[in-house]
Amino acid sequence: MTSEWKDADTVQDLLESGEVYRNPTEVKMSQIVLPCHANHCGELSVGQLLKWMDSTACLSAERHAGCSCITASVDDIHFEHTIGVGKVVNIIAKVNRAFTSSMEVGILVTCEDLYTDRQWKVCHACATFVARRTEAGKVQLKQVIPLTQMEQMEYSLAAERRRMRLIHAEIITDLLSSSTAQLGECQEYQDAVPAERTRVESVELVLPPHANHQVSTFGGQIMAWMENVATIAASRLCNAHPTLRTIDMFHFRGPSHIGDRLVLKAIVNNSFKHSMEVGVCAEAYQGGEPLRHINSAFMTFEVLDSDRKTCTLPRIRPEPVDGKRRYKEAIARKKIRLDRKYIISCKQTEVPLSVPWDPSNQMYLSYNNVSALKLMDTRNNWVLTSEKNKVRLYTLEENQMLCFKVEMHVSVPAEQTFNLLSDLRRRKEWDQHYESVT
Repeated sequence: MTSEWKDADTVQDLLESGEVYRNPTEVKMSQIVLPCHANHCGELSVGQLLKWMDSTACLSAERHAGCSCITASVDDIHFEHTIGVGKVVNIIAKVNRAFTSSMEVGILVTCEDLYTDRQWKVCHACATFVARRTEAGKVQLKQVIPLTQMEQMEYSLAAERRRMRLIHAEIITDLLSSSTAQLGECQEYQDAVPAERTRVESVELVLPPHANHQVSTFGGQIMAWMENVATIAASRLCNAHPTLRTIDMFHFRGPSHIGDRLVLKAIVNNSFKHSMEVGVCAEAYQGGEPLRHINSAFMTFEVLDSDRKTCTLPRIRPEPVDGKRRYKEAIARKKIRLDRKYIISCKQTEVPLSVPWDPSNQMYLSYNNVSALKLMDTRNNWVLTSEKNKVRLYTLEENQMLCFKVEMHVSVPAEQTFNLLSDLRRRKEWDQHYESVT
């Protein structure tokens, strides 16, 4: 009997005995928010939350890998709520899928009110960790065996998310170039704030307390410093306390160590009616060596009034050349974020029967379609209705909806199939409805 079947039998035994199954890679962290964790508004600093999230995810990755792991990237994060002093932050992290030497860790953050026993979701994120080399050489990670329906779905989607991460820069470049014609020229607004006024540059000396257990600069600390300078830049535009809503993917491009001087730069790229985008980057150096690019991200801020409603923001006047480029790119990224949120993040009851196709959102439509199909396929109550000429027709009746699934087995070499499906540029070879972006 294989280990997969043994583990499946173990889960079945647990369910039958009434015991609660727990993923072996799952790590939980609970922290009560103290004044030292909060900003001047009495809300938990997002930088502190990022440090807690990174620590929890790292421990989960190392539990699975059995060796030290480093943060490679953190996917886009949307913060649904702020967290006040006295509340409890609960973080759950577990490995969704392992690849050769990297793995995806899912992170769920919820907030708990101890006095009302109420809990609510704050954010969800997926982080990629890489197992560090050992004395024996490069690490070959053991595979994750998904056992529950939710684990099977996340396991399946992890491969699609990984593919999107690997071509993320290419997708953004293509989408920006295809959207240039739609963006037009920078508009001049009366009383616009010069972008230069929002520019922030700050240096941090990496000390031993900023290092992790591997003696490298703690990834969560770098993200916290980046959030700090981005908040200052946003505050200079609105002259108020901004609330961080979303972070575009953190991507660690190189390591930092104790003794590094970390230079953090931020500037408001563009402001819209109720939100603004701040670009932020982190670079490091020691002595007279040139700057090394460590990380970069784009953060979206809002300003809330006393009723927690968004305020209207002043417009920005971009700097010539690079400033105008960042201004236009921010418009394109906003469109991408809205498309992605509309297509992927909506609850199933809020998603329309069809979403209009557009060259700028075809990637996320594709992702959503694949996600929906994989989610449906993991359900175990499909009924085989008919079979003819190696084609099987399944039906599933649920919530007054009738779903159909058609299966056909074809003989195609695995390598050929992988090469065809893994390269987005070859999508048009097997999907006539897909228009490639060039």
